[in-house]
Amino acid sequence: MTVLIAYATKYGATREVAEVVAEVLADGGVECEVRDAGDMRDISEYSAVVLGSALYYFMLHGDAKRFLARNRKALAGMPVALFALGPFSDTPDEMWSARGTVDKYLAKADWLTPVAVAVFGGRHDPDNLRFPDNNPAMRKMPPSDARNWDTIRAWAATLPPLLGVSA
Repeated sequence: MTVLIAYATKYGATREVAEVVAEVLADGGVECEVRDAGDMRDISEYSAVVLGSALYYFMLHGDAKRFLARNRKALAGMPVALFALGPFSDTPDEMWSARGTVDKYLAKADWLTPVAVAVFGGRHDPDNLRFPDNNPAMRKMPPSDARNWDTIRAWAATLPPLLGVSA
């Protein structure tokens, strides 16, 4: 069976992480497919799901929340891993705060019990911001990319047994 790597992103950083997660799984012999969470309506053909969401203003991306709500019944019966991108730096305080956002959402979604949860640093490019993110405060922030690719790859490598898939 195939693992769905679904992502919800506004500027593309979460999609890039989803592609790396898929690459790691594929290198381990796991069949997977990367898709935009906003486009997914029927996930019945997948054996497991990895969902990636950008965090905006202390919330999961709307497409991630809609994906979870729309597929609640199917997801309750399959292994699910979740990752989120948010902090523009990987300081302990920012990572702790971002993880708190994810944990708060999961506490409300008591039907969802992910087999793995991770929070990674995000990317900020003030030159590519769109409304409402292109406010003066966000535009003044320096560009950053806090994604630690070694950490992301290491997390992805732990997923096959947790998702019940292997080569």
